[in-house]
Amino acid sequence: MFITIEDDFDLEKIKMSGQCFRVKEQKDGWYRFITGDDVLYIRKDTDTSYEVSCDEMTFRNVWHPYFDFDRNYEAIRQSVQTDSEYILEAMKAGKGIRVLRQDPWETLITFILSQRKSIPAIANNVETIARLGGHLIETDRESLFSFPTPREFMRIEMGMLKAAGVGYRLPYICDARDKVISGEIDLIAMEELSDEGLFDTLKTIYGVGNKIANCVCLYAYGRIARVPIDTWIRKVINNTCEGRNPFPGFGDVAGVIQQYVFYTEQMRKRGMWMIEIEDSASCRASAEADAGDIEEPAG
Repeated sequence: MFITIEDDFDLEKIKMSGQCFRVKEQKDGWYRFITGDDVLYIRKDTDTSYEVSCDEMTFRNVWHPYFDFDRNYEAIRQSVQTDSEYILEAMKAGKGIRVLRQDPWETLITFILSQRKSIPAIANNVETIARLGGHLIETDRESLFSFPTPREFMRIEMGMLKAAGVGYRLPYICDARDKVISGEIDLIAMEELSDEGLFDTLKTIYGVGNKIANCVCLYAYGRIARVPIDTWIRKVINNTCEGRNPFPGFGDVAGVIQQYVFYTEQMRKRGMWMIEIEDSASCRASAEADAGDIEEPAG
């Protein structure tokens, strides 16, 4: 089936955006996405046409919300008012990224795992955990495993989780699992909470601090005003913006701007984004908060 996408949409940039860890680039321009038991293979055909492996109903019910297609990202970029040369360049570099609406349970656990790990290491951990506890999914292209549900996690031996690289995060994962199974944390009902209520509830889970709570708010619940502050974003605030946090100035779309900035820094690390912003005065002019407002990473 072919679909038309006229808004910002770049499969490679989404894969590299640091918000999801199971996207795989395959042969001939195909990309594989997984959410729950649903697997999508998608590739670009023309500027606005994409070939997808699912039927129309599945795309509408599963993948349309997953890719946040009810939100116009071109309009977000055009609405941003800033004098920051760096932010303007980051928006250009990151054009095509969308904030995915991922499964809340998987997002919670994968970002607990993400503490003090590189993206490749996180991806390896997630795939290992899927093989240990998830159930088999067969497609016409491959066999793979779902991310384990909370109850499937119960069946994974603690020693196997430790061997999978979970390390000191194991008690955090167990607390999240137990709270979800008991109903103390209701990941579905939490959709109805305000941004602050959602954030505060997530932080009742052992090991979940500001950064992880904001990641879950942003990447699972679509709360695009939330800004996770990780090592890369902190470097931008401390170095490019001379210690002043520009993100509060972007209000309800601050989380989208954060995605552009994170992607830009990943590309700069790989030597793929060569523009150097030497004058940070424009970044400072956009700042609305000082370094004292920067969130500490969880863990």
